[in-house]
Amino acid sequence: MARDETVVGGGRFDTGRDGYTAMRKYAQQWPHRVWAIEGCQGIGRHIANRLLADGEQVVDVPPKLSARAPVFATGQGRKTDATDAHSIALVGTRMAGLRPVVNDEQLALLRILVDRRRSLGEDHTRMVSQLHQLLLELIPGGAKKSLSAAQAKALLATVRPRDVVGKARRRVAAELIADLEGSTDAPRRQTRN
Repeated sequence: MARDETVVGGGRFDTGRDGYTAMRKYAQQWPHRVWAIEGCQGIGRHIANRLLADGEQVVDVPPKLSARAPVFATGQGRKTDATDAHSIALVGTRMAGLRPVVNDEQLALLRILVDRRRSLGEDHTRMVSQLHQLLLELIPGGAKKSLSAAQAKALLATVRPRDVVGKARRRVAAELIADLEGSTDAPRRQTRN
């Protein structure tokens, strides 16, 4: 799309290597181009990063802005890939102050580490909740809220269910305790390396 909002070209390209290469080759006919990508912190991150790595200029189009762009400008009221692309291009052309996407390695590194830490915390919380539920079903009154893996292991050692379901609960609880023990050892192993 040109600055006057004239559509000068278009195409449909898959996200694989061949599609990306074909898209880049097609776009070379416009040497002063800026790519408007929707959701560069989410679904559009992979394509934005690929374009940045190839030296392209990229601006981030927030999904809320592209949703507000007039979809009727394409002559149809249906939501399609073509109308979405047109809306994103309109926002990229019309809106001043869109955030340029930059290749900030420190930010990318921090994002990876924060995502991993969040994931570990969520996994730990899920395992502890599941363990508490199983202990509640195995032991009358369950277990206290702040329970270490060692305490849970000692508590589980006192339980000897006789039915198949109880034995399965005990086995899964033991597996969860082992997983929790392993997850608390992981940070210590990493700092030693």
